[in-house]
Amino acid sequence: MNIQERPNIKVVIPAFNEEMSIAHVVNDIPEAWVDEVVVVNNASTDKTVEVAEAAGATVLTELASGYGNACLKGIDYLNNADNRPDILVFIDGDYSDYPEQLPDLVKPIIDDGMDIVIGSRAIGNREGGSMTFPQVFGNWLATSLMKLFYKVKFTDLGPFRAIRFDKLIELQMEDRTYGWTVEMQVKAARHKLKSTEVPVNYKRRIGVSKVSGTVKGTFLAGYKILYTIFKYL
Repeated sequence: MNIQERPNIKVVIPAFNEEMSIAHVVNDIPEAWVDEVVVVNNASTDKTVEVAEAAGATVLTELASGYGNACLKGIDYLNNADNRPDILVFIDGDYSDYPEQLPDLVKPIIDDGMDIVIGSRAIGNREGGSMTFPQVFGNWLATSLMKLFYKVKFTDLGPFRAIRFDKLIELQMEDRTYGWTVEMQVKAARHKLKSTEVPVNYKRRIGVSKVSGTVKGTFLAGYKILYTIFKYL
């Protein structure tokens, strides 16, 4: 593909207290591939906003806490922009993903006509300790249930993902917290979107996870994921 002929690609990064990592994420996104990087500050109490702006990102603020709330804020901003994206990429702000793998993530959409691509840590190279046992087991259980009930094959609920923007709008995403990623995959299956996975690498995040780093967060995330899977049956 000629890089000058690529689609309009934008990136949304939900961020809550990621001042130590957010610049690394923004700076490692391949500039030639992306038209705009949007960091959604999710009620951070540190210097996430200042650091993200200094790195060159567009920074929005969503005061209502919740991963889904931050993602919805970014989508609403882009949907009302004059230059709407053709493809939207989501990536976390903790630097556990490898932003330089973005071209691998979007190529199945550009070259093969896919609608949604999940970056799978399960089939990529994962640094030891980068995912907890509950995370690994939860991903296996959730993807197994999706295969059983929705007849779609995924191996991960990974946050690093790409989707055609018009298809994303059709999904009418609504989850505001932990069920965001699985809601997108379940709705993609229900809408019969063309989906695939690509292997992505994963490393230990900078800082402590707000979800898997606490017993409460792990429990609530697991509950919401299972609830979302059965909600749309």
